[in-house]
Amino acid sequence: MPFEELLKRIKELARMVDEYMLSNLKGDTEDLYEASQHLIKAGGKRLRPFLILNSYNVFSDGIEKALPIAAAVEIFHTFTLIHDDIMDQDETRRGKPTVHVLWGVPFAILAGDLLHAKAYEFLANSDIRVENRIRIIKEMAEAAVIICEGQAMDMDFEKRMDVSVEEYMEMIKRKTAYLFRCSSRFGAIAADADESLISALTIYGEKIGIAFQMIDDILGLFGEEKETGKPVGSDVRESKKTYPILYALQKLMGSKKDRLIEILSKQNKTEDEIREAIELIREAGGEEATRELARKYANDAIRSIDALPDNEAKKYLVQLAEFVIERSY
Repeated sequence: MPFEELLKRIKELARMVDEYMLSNLKGDTEDLYEASQHLIKAGGKRLRPFLILNSYNVFSDGIEKALPIAAAVEIFHTFTLIHDDIMDQDETRRGKPTVHVLWGVPFAILAGDLLHAKAYEFLANSDIRVENRIRIIKEMAEAAVIICEGQAMDMDFEKRMDVSVEEYMEMIKRKTAYLFRCSSRFGAIAADADESLISALTIYGEKIGIAFQMIDDILGLFGEEKETGKPVGSDVRESKKTYPILYALQKLMGSKKDRLIEILSKQNKTEDEIREAIELIREAGGEEATRELARKYANDAIRSIDALPDNEAKKYLVQLAEFVIERSY
């Protein structure tokens, strides 16, 4: 396996982050905490905490001081997933029933709200310089606003057939890439890194996040459900305007373009229509074009951290950029 060493390190750090999250997500209202722990226990890639801990390790040894920050960003991410699943009416995530399917929508909203609040509690408990802690908390609050804006854009795009690639790029920068950007920054800030190197990691994180979302767009249409843990074709079902779909709308001509627009415009789509739309997107070259652009962003990410100290943590960051493109889940 070309990424065996990287995946081993991701798993090792994920176990520590999970232990921290679960040990600090307990309370008297058992159902609420069980619901809030559900997606955490279901697993996940844990790439955002991995980014935080490795960015920290580029400049400082150990992970103890950065661990609460890594856990905070991961439970914040989990909160967004719970609410996202409600909005998209998705019934599975990570191969498990979603929180709102098991506990109902009102309780799922509450579980997400709890995780949102706990994220700031975790940040406040981190043992780093006070100035850096305040800076990270402030930036986390800014990120919450920007991610909400990105989600609103994504929902608005479902109703439109004239979404541009530029609009899509702005949306994924906000909805997905911004938390990757924060993760790279937070580790460096916690380690008291030089501002120029924090800036380099900021660029790295954003570009990794864009590449990650583009590969997600591919997997959502052409992936294997048993690997992705989500129903394939859900982006077509929900009339999302992802990069492969936008590319196909640009490249298809005549009746084929009309047919794709017709399917995407339908509120209720049959499984046959969803499969037909996916084939039209594939025929237009949507998969290859998306992967090619994602690879460009990943390569740009690697170049952006040239000035970082050459150590094992930097090596993992480079490998992560390569893994993001090659992953199948």
